[in-house]
Amino acid sequence: MNMELIFATNNRHKIREISSLLETGTELIGLADVNITEEIPEEWETLEENALFKARFVHRRTGMNVFADDTGLEVEALNGAPGVHSARFAGEDRDSSANMTKLLRLLEGKKNRNARFRTVIALIYGGSEYLFEGIVAGRIIEERKGTEGFGYDPVFIADGYTLTFAEMPLSEKNKISHRARAFEGLRKFLAEKGEVK
Repeated sequence: MNMELIFATNNRHKIREISSLLETGTELIGLADVNITEEIPEEWETLEENALFKARFVHRRTGMNVFADDTGLEVEALNGAPGVHSARFAGEDRDSSANMTKLLRLLEGKKNRNARFRTVIALIYGGSEYLFEGIVAGRIIEERKGTEGFGYDPVFIADGYTLTFAEMPLSEKNKISHRARAFEGLRKFLAEKGEVK
């Protein structure tokens, strides 16, 4: 019998990306699958607090094992912004295109384009809480490239690579992405508990 694990998101892109990292043994389900349709607030000042809040919210409603993630793009020249506010950088409507437009405008003329993606995963498993982190360093390019992925993927190139995350096949991105690295910590934990192979 596979363990059901809730991923606290309604973002089908994320569910697809993480499902492709899962090995057999765990069935990943989204919020819609457990009839949670409202937007869970992300009003805290750190990625850790946001992820924990979302996981606790879903766990209270369902009693099931659940994990939630929060991701921020941290840009050196912008003192770590947009960071925890990455999804709403250009406004409350969470428009990725507008977010990228604002980011590129703020970086115009700046030589330092160093940036990193950071993902924090909060897991509630058997009633206990655990945190996992993944980081990938890179830089912000001057114009969008690629159509895959989501968020800031079209303007981010990881160190040691020439393609943006939006130009990479998902299988390639999953080898190096911040989310993949955080998820690997989660996967290893579940493997130790005998939930995944």
